[in-house]
Amino acid sequence: MSSPGPRTSVRPSARSWRDRRLDRDHSLGLRLTLASAAAFLVLVPFALLAVLVVGAWPPLHDLDAAVTDALYRYALDHPGWVRAMNLWTDVFAPGPLRVAAGAVVVWLWVRRARRLAGWVVTTMAVGGLLGALLKLLVGRGRPDLLDPMARAAGYAFPSGHTLNATLAAGVLLLVFLPYAGGRTAARGALWAAAVLVAGVTGLSRVALGVHWTSDVLGGWLLGVAVVAATSAAFSTWRERTVRPPARPTADGVEPELADDRDGPDA
Repeated sequence: MSSPGPRTSVRPSARSWRDRRLDRDHSLGLRLTLASAAAFLVLVPFALLAVLVVGAWPPLHDLDAAVTDALYRYALDHPGWVRAMNLWTDVFAPGPLRVAAGAVVVWLWVRRARRLAGWVVTTMAVGGLLGALLKLLVGRGRPDLLDPMARAAGYAFPSGHTLNATLAAGVLLLVFLPYAGGRTAARGALWAAAVLVAGVTGLSRVALGVHWTSDVLGGWLLGVAVVAATSAAFSTWRERTVRPPARPTADGVEPELADDRDGPDA
């Protein structure tokens, strides 16, 4: 009876690019691929929106004008609504949100979660710089109302308030999700808070007549894309340091944060 021939194995380097990218156990495997694809898919509608804004596409212009006009007429008859929107837009302005993110960075650094602190800084900085650059490149003017409810300087697209609120909400959500553990209600509350901050901040900018609706939509899309992209990069580092795969939208970008008293980087 003849013995079976020697087994052959395929070396990792000989595997196809597609197999490596779709391998769940590879450092650049399925999770990173899906996260990168998600970031790209969010950037596609943002790029399309930017093209329509630059080209002054009539249907988009008409929609922006109609929403602004409706909210403006509502604001004229409801001063309490205007005060609430002004208060909200001041509390969740880029400055206070950056201070909050900075406080989280200091806390993470003290806990020796220094790579996670670097991720927070990178996400906020990259998103903020992209927003400022795109404002200059697009050069869109703000609504010109007869009796404005608020005033703002600079170009309109994308909305800086909305972008920074989305960045901060996304960053804080993905940092603190590990503390929710397996509690569905706690996770839901964190998600609801993040959506509320980003959503109402965007609404406040249109309600006060300092941005068009498409400016706000652009801020949301760009913010989500930046958070998705930097999360994918952070996941790459995790897998290269032989850490277990993480589900950022369910467990946060660093699930060990809530369990490791000495800090994840220790």
